[in-house]
Amino acid sequence: MNVIEKTNLEVTVDKRHIISIGERLYAESVELLRELVNNAYDADATAVRVEISADRISVSDNGAGMDAEGLRQYFCIGSDEKVLRSLSPRFGRERIGQFGIGKFASLAAAMRFEVITRRGSFAARVVFDKKNWESSKDVWQLPLEILSPDSIEADGTTVVLSELTKPFDLEDSEATIKDGVPLRAPNFAVFLNGRHVPPRAFSGQHIPVLEGCRFGVVAGEIVIISKTAASPKDLGVDVKVKGVTVKKELFGMETWGPSVARIKGEINANFLPITSDRSNFVTDSEEYQEFLKAVQNVVAVIEKKLGKEADRGEDRHAGRAVKEALNRILRALALNPDFSPFGPIPYGGEPGIGGAAAEGDSARPDDATIGPEAEPGPPDKPKKPPKRRNPLVKKITPNAIVRRIKIGQNAVSVCLDFFGEAGPECFSEGNVIYINRDHPLFKRESQKRATQTMYVARLITQEIAIMTETKSPRLAFTRQSKLLKDAFADFIEKPQ
Repeated sequence: MNVIEKTNLEVTVDKRHIISIGERLYAESVELLRELVNNAYDADATAVRVEISADRISVSDNGAGMDAEGLRQYFCIGSDEKVLRSLSPRFGRERIGQFGIGKFASLAAAMRFEVITRRGSFAARVVFDKKNWESSKDVWQLPLEILSPDSIEADGTTVVLSELTKPFDLEDSEATIKDGVPLRAPNFAVFLNGRHVPPRAFSGQHIPVLEGCRFGVVAGEIVIISKTAASPKDLGVDVKVKGVTVKKELFGMETWGPSVARIKGEINANFLPITSDRSNFVTDSEEYQEFLKAVQNVVAVIEKKLGKEADRGEDRHAGRAVKEALNRILRALALNPDFSPFGPIPYGGEPGIGGAAAEGDSARPDDATIGPEAEPGPPDKPKKPPKRRNPLVKKITPNAIVRRIKIGQNAVSVCLDFFGEAGPECFSEGNVIYINRDHPLFKRESQKRATQTMYVARLITQEIAIMTETKSPRLAFTRQSKLLKDAFADFIEKPQ
């Protein structure tokens, strides 16, 4: 290959592309606020004041401000200044900005971008006018005005966007600041139109997050909010890098059904690599894969907490259903005293309903009320205390729900426990009625309180009828039917 001549080829960039790149990186104009406020954070500001009106936006901070060299770096696209000096000098903050394209992206929402800054004895203003920038194709300089330091009250920077081409909604702006700015950082506060913007807060069961991996620490807090506060909108946990939300993630919890809407909170992992538009992570990186492994430990804790909470809720509902069913059955037995296996019940009396487990508390049936009392001893000997006899079904789970009907010295206990799906629907041993919570019918009827109460009442009256009539199944069935009718007479008499 013979070379005839050597020369240089000039590489040029159309100015319009710089603005176009910024527009693509910031799909929504409101995201520009995140960039401007985070620049103030990087500059060690303790207070940032954002003012939004119909045609103007200003972002002012009390940070370190910029000198001449700082302004040059500020308008340098792709400057590695924040990479080389990743910690701020005053507070040692991990700096957020990386690419330096935000100020060009601002021209996607405004025709004019103005920077006013002071640092010590240096004060200046730079005006970036979109029309002038695009019309002067060969001129890449921006007009710089050196100001008297006395013309600016203190060190800091103010950015003004004017001649807006897109509207900025206050509610959306506040949401963007909450998501995209490290509001929980110490010595840092943001004010929007004079009002302090607090970090997001959720009420509920708080689960602290602190997991380590070989790339760094995964920290934050997950909150399980109440069912009434849960919403299918805005699902997921905020995953943050340097205090800024990059993306909401579900981490496989989307398979949990409606419960996933109750999971809120945030997780921070500063080591995660992010894409240039800051909308996602580099998911095929080793850092992200290690992060996912660490988060799975957190997800397991959340799932366990939700499971326990669900169990407590089911226990409360079941306990209430048994209590209501027993109240109704006692009233029906008072109307039908011959059906009672433990003595007559005075109509209109106050038979007691007790229980070792109330509202879902766990306990065993009171052994003293299960089984016959002992015969008194000989006259020349002191009376022996009643013999204690364990129930025939000795083992019940810690989550068993027990209710006891007391009438004078007589009692019958109702115990809801887990005996397996293949186990009997209910059965009796002595004066204890056991109901199987694992039975498919129990699970089905437990979905609604009214049907659950009716279902439990049917099982209890069935066992009571069997206790009083063992010879004729037909008579036992008739008695059960009569007890149920009288127990739910108010339901039957109501017009449909």
